[in-house]
Amino acid sequence: MLRAVAQAHKRTGAPISTHTHAGLRRGLDQQRIFAEEGVDLSRVVIGHCGDSTDVGYLEELIAAGSYLGMDRFGVDVISPFQDRVNIVARMCERGHADKMVLSHDACCYFDALPEELVPVAMPNWHYLHIHNDVIPALKQHGVTDEQLHTMLVDNPRRIFERQGGYQ
Repeated sequence: MLRAVAQAHKRTGAPISTHTHAGLRRGLDQQRIFAEEGVDLSRVVIGHCGDSTDVGYLEELIAAGSYLGMDRFGVDVISPFQDRVNIVARMCERGHADKMVLSHDACCYFDALPEELVPVAMPNWHYLHIHNDVIPALKQHGVTDEQLHTMLVDNPRRIFERQGGYQ
């Protein structure tokens, strides 16, 4: 499937955002396949990187050119809120705000659990979590307004403004 995604990307120029298992370092496999297919890795967001606290792994992904999707805030059953905040703050301290995007991975319909269990299992998995909880926590950990703007506005804009297929 990743090879088909790469071919579609090269024709359309649409950005690539992946779903991956950070604990198994699958983002590196995704990058390898995309590179084999001739994809410019700076046009790829490796998803669910916030599930990892492995700075070495995350910096490997950045070194290859991709953005990190710190995109599961609110899914605390996989990685606790504080771990997610800590890794984003640490990556900002290391100068990587320009290679991260923040999100919550929330959706308007989710059928993996009975509807009444979702708010019990994941009470912070909603559209206001970034604004109400994540931003204040990141600021408490030293992340600046400029870095937040970079991750929430500038980086997504850069990802989407690079349009057009490959020549």
